[in-house]
Order: sequence, then structure tokens, then C-alpha cells
Amino acid sequence: MSFMSSRIFFKQLGFGLRVYLRVPAAVFWTLAFPIVMLLGLGTVFGGGKPPSVHLAWVQASTGSPDDVLMQAALAERGLQVELLTAAAADERWRAGKLPALLEGEAGHYQLRVNSYLAAQGMQAEALVQQAYLVAQARRQGAEPPAQLPVALSSPGGRHAHNYAAFLLPGLLGLNLMMLGVFSTGMVDVSMREKGGYKRLAATPLSKPAYLAAQLAVRLIIMVAGAATLLLTGLLVFDIRSEGTLGALFTLLLLGAACFIAMGYVLASLARTVEAYGGMSNLVFLPLMLLSGVYFSLDAAPPWLQMAAAALPLAPLLTALRAVFNDGATLASQGQAIAIVSAWAAVLFGLAVRRFRWV
Repeated sequence: MSFMSSRIFFKQLGFGLRVYLRVPAAVFWTLAFPIVMLLGLGTVFGGGKPPSVHLAWVQASTGSPDDVLMQAALAERGLQVELLTAAAADERWRAGKLPALLEGEAGHYQLRVNSYLAAQGMQAEALVQQAYLVAQARRQGAEPPAQLPVALSSPGGRHAHNYAAFLLPGLLGLNLMMLGVFSTGMVDVSMREKGGYKRLAATPLSKPAYLAAQLAVRLIIMVAGAATLLLTGLLVFDIRSEGTLGALFTLLLLGAACFIAMGYVLASLARTVEAYGGMSNLVFLPLMLLSGVYFSLDAAPPWLQMAAAALPLAPLLTALRAVFNDGATLASQGQAIAIVSAWAAVLFGLAVRRFRWV
């Protein structure tokens, strides 16, 4: 690169960073939003401890020996039992605030599960059923039935139960997609719509120099966003990457290239910012919902899981979580990397072919 080309590149780089920093919304969505989501969801769903299961129990009297046995068995299974009167239980049930409600006493019980809170209610139901069997066995003077030992562990065995550790790599990948689809694509359409490219076309600035500077701006933003998110995870939830930073950065770089190219391809299909807003959301929302950013897709139909695995975000998150949570090497993530690389190559080719000044 000649001295003149280097000077033009760095001027464009500085200009791009100033433009980015002057847009509060862009700074929020790429830097602050992932941190807000990590703090919010990580705190609500458990930063490092298994989530407690709550159970409301209607008891009209002080409790018979059967109830004492039942309550002890419930406590052994980690259930937080709240004793309520019938009136209080009915009021809270009608308000939809109880996932599960245990009714009855003296060994005669029934359980109501809130269909609107089925995930929490069915978890409580399984534990209540276990507790009931244990209480019945003790009532008859027999030993409770043996249970299999359960160990909480991630697939690679490095982390125990920690939702924040699962969430953080998902937010890293989501941030890359937002950087490409919204920041890159929206700026491209806005520049073309407002005549910014026409003015640039009349200058000595070449397309490669401009695109290289824009790519550098977004890579700087990507590194800043990833660093702040990783630091937040370390300071608040005491989670850190089990893999090397080099492997993690390589995956982030690959994902950034893929989604930045996607942003340029989508921008080439829209003439106005308004049209691009609708188009980008049609791409962004399905990818976000189907790729397991916030929760695993294990409960989804097999065909949906297969479809999501063929899209770029899901395999990227798989590789990020393997490296971050379990210290996996890049070589062990060959399939996921191949899928994302193929998407990046195709999208980059389309972006170069369709990019125009006007």
C-alpha cells in the first residue's frame, strides 16, 4: 500500500469511527445491549447456581405426620415450599402467579400445573412425584427407592450449571449479526439514498480503500464489544473463556466477515432505509430465534434443528460455546467452521459483485 493510499485509508477509518460514535443508537445496540442482556438474563435465570423450584401448598391445618414426611421429602429435592391458605392460593392461582399448586393433606394430594407456565410447573411436578414416593415409602417403614446420581456438567465437562456461561457466547454471535445486518447494511443504504456515494465517486477514493476502511471500523467495534462483554462476564458472573483467546478471536473474525458481507448483500436489494428496515428484520429475527442465542433448540422438531444448523448463526454459536465453555480447539469444530466459511465466501462474492457507488 502506497503512502497516499495509506493516508486515504486512515482518514476513512477515522471518519467512519467518528460517524459511528455520533450515533447513540448504534453505540447502544452494539456495545451496551449485549451487556444489558447478559446482566438481565444471567441474573434472572441463574448466574452460577441451579435455579430454585417454587411450590405452593394449600394446607388448612397444622399438618399431619404424612404432611411432615411429605414436606421433608420436598425439601430434600430442592423445592422451596410456600404454605398458603385456600383463599390466598386461589387468588394467586387466578392471577397466574403460581406454576404449580399442591392441594390436600394427610397423604391425599393432587397437583395443579399452570399451563401458561408449563416449563416451571412440569419441573415441579417431577420433583413432587419423587417426593411423594419417598414419603410413602417412609410412611410404611421401607427404604425410599434408589435414584440414579445426577451430575450437572456441560458437554465438554468444564462448566457446571451456569446459564450466563451458555448465554455469553450466544450474545457474542448475536452482536456480530447485528453489526453486519443493521450497522453495515443500514449505513450502506443510507449513504446511497442520500447521495453520499455519488460524492465519493467523484473523488480519488477507490472502492477497495473505502471498503477496507469500513471493514476495519467494524472490526474495531467488534473487538470493543466482545472485550466489554467478556469483561462483564468475568467481573459479574466469574466466567471466562476456557479456550484460547486466539481461537475465540478467529471465530469472531470469521463471523464478522460473514455477517458484514450479509449486510452489504441485503443493502444491495433495497433502495431506501425504510425498505431495508423491513428486509433486515425478516432476516434478523428468524436467525436470532432459530439459532439458540438465548436457549437451546433441543426441544424443537428435528427438521427445524436441521434447518437452523444449515444457517450461519447456529453453527457459529456451536463453535463459540465449544471454545468458550469447554476449551475446544478450532480443529474439533471443523464442520461448524466449514458451514460459516461457506456462507462467508458466498456472501462476500455476492457483496463484491453487487456493490455500487450509485
